[in-house]
Amino acid sequence: MNTLIIQQLLERLSSLLRSESRHQLAEFGLQPVQFDALCYLASCNRYSDTPKAVTEFLGLTKGTVSQSIKILESKGLVLKKTDTLDKRVTHLAVSEQGRELVESLMPAKMLQLACQSSSEVELEQMVGLLRTTLRQVQDANGFKSFGQCQTCDHNQKRGDGSYFCGLTKEPLSSEDILLMCVEHEKRSQ
Repeated sequence: MNTLIIQQLLERLSSLLRSESRHQLAEFGLQPVQFDALCYLASCNRYSDTPKAVTEFLGLTKGTVSQSIKILESKGLVLKKTDTLDKRVTHLAVSEQGRELVESLMPAKMLQLACQSSSEVELEQMVGLLRTTLRQVQDANGFKSFGQCQTCDHNQKRGDGSYFCGLTKEPLSSEDILLMCVEHEKRSQ
């Protein structure tokens, strides 16, 4: 019973947010799926900015993601770059115009208004519950976590305050650790 109510509430919230998004994006000639790809690319790290990672994160087909990227590129919101070490890999960078669009529409205005009536404690509790629910859904279904480097088991903080990725063996900046990664592994307890 509670699971059904949770799903209904999440779907209703999602529907309201998606409706606002569709209305706002029409002005820019974009569909929500294209904006979802743009938002992901604006928040992911250098290991996760590929069409394959976008496909995995959004759970869509390669064709849908490919078409979305083409549209974002044609509108000057995303730039394609070939990897310097492996010419078979394409990286996607959000342009300044794309970043400005994401920042102007995220978070959704209706959600901002709704959250104004909540205390910081209530908002922290809500974030905690939503994170836990997301993690449980991912774990139960074998989905990748796509978390921030700062919560990743591979992220190592060094004695001098710098960060290092134990998986890629590369240094991470304080900005890097706030970005999402396709290689994210939940920190062991």
